[in-house]
Amino acid sequence: MSQASIQASLDSPLSPAASGTADGALRSARRGGGAAHRAPLKAGSASPNGRKGAKAPGQSAWWALLFVGPTGIGLAIFYLWPALRTFYLSFTHTGAFGGSSWVGLENYQKLLSNPALGQALANTAIYTLISLLGIPLAMVVAALLNTKGLKGRGIYRTLYFLPVVTMPAAVAIVWRMIYNGDYGVLNQFLGLFGAHGTSWLTNPNTALVAIAVVGIWAGLGQNVVIFLAGLQGVPAEMLEAAELDGAGPVRRFIHMVIPMISPSVFFVSVMSIIGSLQVFDLVFVMMGQNNPAMPSVKTVVYLFYEAGFINHDQGTAAAIAFVLLILILVMTVLQFAMQKKWVHYE
Repeated sequence: MSQASIQASLDSPLSPAASGTADGALRSARRGGGAAHRAPLKAGSASPNGRKGAKAPGQSAWWALLFVGPTGIGLAIFYLWPALRTFYLSFTHTGAFGGSSWVGLENYQKLLSNPALGQALANTAIYTLISLLGIPLAMVVAALLNTKGLKGRGIYRTLYFLPVVTMPAAVAIVWRMIYNGDYGVLNQFLGLFGAHGTSWLTNPNTALVAIAVVGIWAGLGQNVVIFLAGLQGVPAEMLEAAELDGAGPVRRFIHMVIPMISPSVFFVSVMSIIGSLQVFDLVFVMMGQNNPAMPSVKTVVYLFYEAGFINHDQGTAAAIAFVLLILILVMTVLQFAMQKKWVHYE
């Protein structure tokens, strides 16, 4: 067909019937295309762009369970079931050779009326307050290790962290010899200055403080490493600008550095309180069962050990465990409620 004939056919008007037929065909084609466009792809079928469709939600859920399942089973076996079993035992009385009988709230009533619980709670609270002094000490040490141009920073960090990876029993034995009133290194050092030391672990006035000092020393390295990580995230430009404005090192540290590392301070404080409320190994190894100062250092966990493993009263021991659990939960909730006032995450 020639170009002139094609142009003539394009220019010629359509009849009304032909125009209606063409419009109907166009609408039908549009409806058909829209239906084809809206037709869902079957799972696993190829899409127009050549890629397969996404898997069904059920298949993704099975894969998620496959990866989460081992961790969930471990938590259920080693954490959830022992907690539920302990909660049940706190309402029973168990004999020395097994067998248990339901006694209701008798174990809790007997525990709350025992003066030893009040003394243990007071000792635990004092130990916790003393151990919190290790937080500002760790901050100062971390700030010193973060000094520009300091050589051997990795060596210092390793030396401070060594007590953290050392067995608590070994730490307690070493410090027990240091605190010895007859041949201890501490009393010999004080003797060089004409001072006369005491028997630190058998004196009721000094035993708890001496153990708390060991707890601070043992956990100092971990806190220093955490604070060092926080200090390395503080912008050096801001500190330099404050220094140009006349702010001294102490003022910069208090008003700039501490607010910037407040999330690290909050984390360390929460973990320190939880660990202090559960202190047992230092008391058990350093003091011994026949120490005359034992009533002045007996903690809640040691009271649990005494009830469950010495007196074989599993019901009372389980009740003590849940009292300690409630105490830790209350302290943690209070800390999270108060952190909104002083912790800055931006």
